[in-house]
Amino acid sequence: MQKILLFIDKVSTWVGQAFSFCIVVLTLHVSWEVFSRYVLDNPRAWAFDFMIMMYGTLFMMAGAYTLSKNSHVRGDVLYGFFRPRTQATIDLTLYFVFFLPGVIALTYAGYYYAADSWRINEHSTITYEGPPIYPFKTVIPLAGAFLLAQGIVEIIRCIVCIKEGDWPSREEDVEEVDVDKLKQMVHVKDEDIAKLDELVVQEKGAA
Repeated sequence: MQKILLFIDKVSTWVGQAFSFCIVVLTLHVSWEVFSRYVLDNPRAWAFDFMIMMYGTLFMMAGAYTLSKNSHVRGDVLYGFFRPRTQATIDLTLYFVFFLPGVIALTYAGYYYAADSWRINEHSTITYEGPPIYPFKTVIPLAGAFLLAQGIVEIIRCIVCIKEGDWPSREEDVEEVDVDKLKQMVHVKDEDIAKLDELVVQEKGAA
């Protein structure tokens, strides 16, 4: 079971990392559009549509990735003090009450929303001669499906935690820098940093 959970974690991670390059494409696109508009005096009408599509795709496809890392925003002022079983019980309740109905509705409605867009060959009406948006709308049910799969994994984790009293492991990815561990790795103590600060202050004073 744990292997299956970690496999879906890996899939969510791969999808999130793959679509993270949308931000690179978006940055290059905006930079070129600014140059083209103000230097070459050749703006493109569809540039704004493309920006919306890139950002929307990035936002939607990062949902499962973020959930797999347990990184969605939550009001955990009290949550962090609860025992794992209590946390899992709260999460499990919220998954069934809010998450599953919302994501299933998103995936179901998004499928027909995208299908209608493909059927009528829909184009953007935000700008003149807007680009086709049916590929962009296809992202909605696709993102919903990945998010639903990851949500089921999280529900299983909640059930395991309630039974065993501890959270099962996750697929590891990027972590915040632990300053204390970093100090240990480079063999630096707080006293050394304080002495270095004093030396810098003295050198500035002498200058």
